Amino acid sequence: MPAPNLFLTYVSDAERSTAFYSSLFDIEPTFTSPRYVAFEVAPGVLFAIWTGGNENTTPETPRTSEIGLMVPGPASAIDAVYQDWTAKGVRVVEEPHDDVFGRTFVIADPDGNLIRVSPID
Repeated sequence: MPAPNLFLTYVSDAERSTAFYSSLFDIEPTFTSPRYVAFEVAPGVLFAIWTGGNENTTPETPRTSEIGLMVPGPASAIDAVYQDWTAKGVRVVEEPHDDVFGRTFVIADPDGNLIRVSPID
């Protein structure tokens, strides 16, 4: 059976979110349209943002999932990402702390989508 290869996040403004994710992850889109933008995050695997006519995408909308970035190395590597991202002015949801799987923190994109940084499982 094929594995999932597209991870889609709803946003309200594709241009604003493209700038946000390009800066945050230091990547450029591989496909751009007015309402859908894709970033190749591994060979054949896309992270995409889409307005999709979703008029209910607001920072106040409850989120039940997270975008994850697993970072190799010690806990200090997680803290270094936190320092880099907070210097970019991101909205912090959870400051760095130790959890059952290791050091972690959570930020939110302009639409309130959660992004968790954690160690590699």
